[in-house]
Amino acid sequence: MAQGSHSIGTTNNTTTAGSNLPRLLATLVGATFLLVGVLGFIPGVTTNYDTLPFAGHEGEARLLDLFEVSVLHNLVHLLYGVAGLAMGRKARTAVTYLIGGGAVYLVLWVYGLLIDQKSAANFVPLNDADNWLHLGLGLGMIALGIVARKAMNETSTKV
Repeated sequence: MAQGSHSIGTTNNTTTAGSNLPRLLATLVGATFLLVGVLGFIPGVTTNYDTLPFAGHEGEARLLDLFEVSVLHNLVHLLYGVAGLAMGRKARTAVTYLIGGGAVYLVLWVYGLLIDQKSAANFVPLNDADNWLHLGLGLGMIALGIVARKAMNETSTKV
């Protein structure tokens, strides 16, 4: 093997099977967020696109005719996607993205439950479908992060 090259199973943490799982999961989640962010700007995929506000709940735009969106909401999805791709380059930051990002979504879920959806506090905007999706995303991302961390830790203890 050439100097500096590594194969799966070596002690190089960036190429072991256990470090590939966190990287893969964060990259897939990040790519999904990028896709959702882009879809939020496509008329037809987003119904009532002509009412898409920059922020706030005043518009009637709905991604897949279900999830209330705004330009701000779509930009947040795009940024979450870029963060997932960037943090997915290393196993430890990938786990941080999954668990930390999941925690942020759980906070957003609670926020969405507590605010009056017709008030200025609903600047993202959020509706009931968004709230329950945020619960699922939060729990799902944290679960993926725990699985990824376990795979990463098991690999490091075998070496």
